[in-house]
Amino acid sequence: MSLTYPEALNYIGAEWIGGEPAADSLNPANGSILGSYRPGSGGLADQAVAVAREAFDRTGWSSSPRQRAAALYELADRLEAAKDELADLIVAENGKLKREAVGEMIGAISETRYYAGLARTVLGRTLETAPGNFSMMNREAAGVTAIIVPWNAPVTLLVRSLGPALAAGCTVVIKPAPQTPLIHALVMRCIHECPSLPKGVVNSVNENGIEVGEALVASDDVDVISFTGSSATGKRIMAGAAPTLKRLSLELGGKAPAVIFDDADLDQAVRELTGASLMMAGQICVAATRFLVAKPLEKEFTARIKAAFEAVQTGPGADPASQMGSLIDRPSQARVAGLIEQAADEGELILKGGAPGGALAAGSFLTPTLFRIDDIRSSLVQEELFGPIVSIETFEDEQEAVAKANATRYGLAASVFTRDLNRATRISRAIRAGTVWLNCHGRLFAEGETGGYRQSGLGRLHGVEGLNDFLETKHVYLEAGAV
Repeated sequence: MSLTYPEALNYIGAEWIGGEPAADSLNPANGSILGSYRPGSGGLADQAVAVAREAFDRTGWSSSPRQRAAALYELADRLEAAKDELADLIVAENGKLKREAVGEMIGAISETRYYAGLARTVLGRTLETAPGNFSMMNREAAGVTAIIVPWNAPVTLLVRSLGPALAAGCTVVIKPAPQTPLIHALVMRCIHECPSLPKGVVNSVNENGIEVGEALVASDDVDVISFTGSSATGKRIMAGAAPTLKRLSLELGGKAPAVIFDDADLDQAVRELTGASLMMAGQICVAATRFLVAKPLEKEFTARIKAAFEAVQTGPGADPASQMGSLIDRPSQARVAGLIEQAADEGELILKGGAPGGALAAGSFLTPTLFRIDDIRSSLVQEELFGPIVSIETFEDEQEAVAKANATRYGLAASVFTRDLNRATRISRAIRAGTVWLNCHGRLFAEGETGGYRQSGLGRLHGVEGLNDFLETKHVYLEAGAV
């Protein structure tokens, strides 16, 4: 089969470089070959780090905020020019809906422009501790950053680390996900076209395993790791980074509860939670994965959310009639299918999803699953399932609602549905999560910080605080008259 897209190469020092023998990239909606990419190696990762270190140490990049702002504005313009092409490629290589892909591009462009603005306002502070004794707290770039990007939102989740890293003055080595190399290669072509970006400031090494990632984590010359992915992989990164005491920015797994009280607007709750749980076929860390329902509301809510799930049309992302796209690949489809069988054994299946037949049989599709469960110790409640499968649990009162919302080791996101503003305030404060949405779910934007409590991660991305993981604070002390 002829390849539709150019081969995705590695990018080091503003040059395109080959690597290991080519591997195919597949369309998860039909299994067809979209193109190929050249995986990197530990040696190429070391080469990219050395180039990034040279650019950080020997160019004026880290001390040139206006240049950094210009480069980020240029990148935003190039992403906007390539928006339609990138959105189509996201649909083809990732499997999500066209509207989801367009939304991803809009978010990535917004994020890039946001950090372009912040690049010129990285502020320190000065204080006089005694007459003539001045302390200057300078904010400086942390150094070389390795960004490890997941496949589920390969543009947005790259930009939300790349934007603040570049705005802070860091240089970067990127490891893209092996499931979405063609998308990443097109983003790298946009980066390559930015005239204000010096050679070596942004580099990228493809992966088809763990060799590249392990090299970046172990490298003495990498100062920061920014990783988005599972909590299990985050723990391995943390252990691998310990010998060099790297700074870590980790956005990890989630198990977001949606707490629905008996005074909630049911129309709004069902509408919001259908989209929030099935967006990207449930393959998003902030997806609503547990519906915690007040007992008096259980019967009506269950009937209405089941009907909403049943009405969702699963199909290729490019089809305007589709309301949920495919999973990322066949192994993910098989894994979630196994979870559906487990849910039948441990709980009560309200709506059993499965692989559709006919024209969709060649793709990695599953229809939505909804199940009721009482045992919060079950792995179905405790583990991130990452697919279109959602549990219903019940509670008697606010205390039990909070206890169940906090019953997992995760704390990335949650939502609360109630007409009572005082209750909404109480519950949102009591839930241990980095983001709590009130009467909605899944609102993400450049200006608002996101991140996790507990085993959902370290640090924050988006917003002003998104710069913090890529900056160091240096105290410079001066006694007037002593110099």
